[in-house]
Amino acid sequence: MEAIQALKERRSINFFQAGEKISDEKLRELIEIANLAPSSFNLQPWKIIAVRDAEKKKALRRCAFNQPKVEEASVVLIIIADPKAMEDNIERVLDSWIKLGYMKPEAKEKSREMANNLYGGEDSFSRKIFAVKNAALFAMNLMIAAKGLGLETHPMDGFDEEAIKREFNIPADKIIPMLIAVGFLKKGITLLPRAFRRPIDEFTTWL
Repeated sequence: MEAIQALKERRSINFFQAGEKISDEKLRELIEIANLAPSSFNLQPWKIIAVRDAEKKKALRRCAFNQPKVEEASVVLIIIADPKAMEDNIERVLDSWIKLGYMKPEAKEKSREMANNLYGGEDSFSRKIFAVKNAALFAMNLMIAAKGLGLETHPMDGFDEEAIKREFNIPADKIIPMLIAVGFLKKGITLLPRAFRRPIDEFTTWL
């Protein structure tokens, strides 16, 4: 599917075909494509938990205000923003830049210092914002890729974050911006027309 077509046709689906599975190969392909998303300093501050097991989906549904699509979707991805991606990934990122010719070895420490100055300490607000906005880029990439692979998605904001962290052993310092249900549209469901969108002149300043 062409990129523009996928963007125009992507919808947030509430009704998934229960019991229909996504193959391991297709799920891995989806995540690998999503992983090409851009990120600040290429630090990739995202992690995901792919919830496919029936009992685990029941538990996640309880954490997500009992929304049926959590169990009906083929898989629900817990999107995790990781403020400590700086510490985990910076060395590999800088070494890769040197190896690929993006920078010279003598610039490595200056680049590390720039990243630390830009994103602040591990527990700073700027570090949390950095993690969430980049995880959101990954999430949008994933939803467009899913459409291109013939899958439907729904980004979910209705959940108890602390309950999910307890249930799935996610460290307290991580942030869960959203869940993404992934699967197939329920047979017999006809989608209503796309809902209201603001005209672009309402939110665009032309300079």
